[in-house]
Amino acid sequence: MVIVMAPEATQQDVDAVVDLVVTAGGDAFVSRGVSRTIIGLIGDIAHFGALNLGTMPGVADVMRVSTPYKLVSRDHHPDRSVVRVGGVPIGPGTATLVAGPCAVETPDQTLAAARMAQAAGATLLRGGAYKPRTSPYAFQGLGEAGLRILADVRAETGLPVVTEVVDAHDVELVASYADMLQVGTRNAQNFALLQAVGAAGRPVMLKRGMNATIEEWLMAAEYIAQRGNLDIVLCERGIRTFETATRNTLDISAVPVVQRLSHLPVIVDPSHSGGRRDLVLPLTRAAIAVGADGVIIDVHPRPEQALCDGPQALVDDDLAELAAIMTDLPPMVGRVPAALAAAG
Repeated sequence: MVIVMAPEATQQDVDAVVDLVVTAGGDAFVSRGVSRTIIGLIGDIAHFGALNLGTMPGVADVMRVSTPYKLVSRDHHPDRSVVRVGGVPIGPGTATLVAGPCAVETPDQTLAAARMAQAAGATLLRGGAYKPRTSPYAFQGLGEAGLRILADVRAETGLPVVTEVVDAHDVELVASYADMLQVGTRNAQNFALLQAVGAAGRPVMLKRGMNATIEEWLMAAEYIAQRGNLDIVLCERGIRTFETATRNTLDISAVPVVQRLSHLPVIVDPSHSGGRRDLVLPLTRAAIAVGADGVIIDVHPRPEQALCDGPQALVDDDLAELAAIMTDLPPMVGRVPAALAAAG
C-alpha cells in the first residue's frame, strides 16, 4: 500500500502516519520528492485498511499496489492455468466449445440438443436442471430429475456435464451428477454458495455478475479458491448497461484484461450477452479473436417451444457455421479446438 501526502503536509503529519503504521505492526518507508512525500507500507493490507489512513491530516490518497485476490492472481502464479473437465482442457492453447440447452426439459429434447452440440464440435454439454429466474412464475427447472436426464445423456454421448447450482444446500447433490458446477450471474456474490462449490471437489465455472466490476468478479473467484479449489473457469456473459438493443452488453475487453490479472481460464457466453440468435455467431467470432479460452452456447432442437431463452438458442441451420468458426478461427490465434487437444 502507498500513501501519497498532500503538498502542504507537515513533517508532523508524516510522522503521525508512520507511527500509526508501526504501532499496528507494519513497516513504513518515507520517500520525499520535490513537491510530494510518499510513504510505502509493508504488512497486512487488510489490517491497514482498518486504520482509516485516508482520513488522517495531510493524507491526499491511499493506493493499494498489491492485488486483494491472492490465489487467483498472476502475481504468485505467472503461468496461465489449464482446467480439465472430464479430460477436456480449458485454457491457453485451446478453444473449447461448451454447448447444449439452456434448460433441461425432457430426455428427448436434451439428447437432441447434445447431438447438435457434438455436431458443432462441442466437447462439454451445458444444461440447466435448476434455473434461477427473474420471475417466480417462470420455469425454474426440473431439479434432480433434470440432473438424472443429464447423466443419462452423458452416458449416451460421452460429453461431460456442466450444470448450474443455485443453493449451497444443493451443492453435494448437483456435484454427485455433474462434472463441472456453474455459478450463474445472479449468484456471483452469493458467498455461502461460492464457498460451498469451492469445497465440492469439482471444477467450477463462475459467471460474471451482471453488475460486477472485474475486481468483484475476481474476488468472487477468490472465495472459491480459498476453499482449496483452483479449478475455476471465469465466464464473461455480458454486463448490464444503459443499452437496450441487446439483452446484455458483452464486455469483450474483459477477456484480455482478466487474462493479464489472473491465471484462470476465461470463456465467453455469446448467447446470454446478445440474447438473440442472429448475434450469437458474430459474438462467438469476436470471443475467439480476442483470445477467449472457449465459448458456452445455447442450442435447442425446437427453440419456439423452449421453456427458457428460446430466442437466443441456435438451431440446426446454424451448426455448420458454428463448427466452421470453432475449426477455422482458433489456429489463427495460436489455438487448437479442444476436441483435438483432448484426443491428442
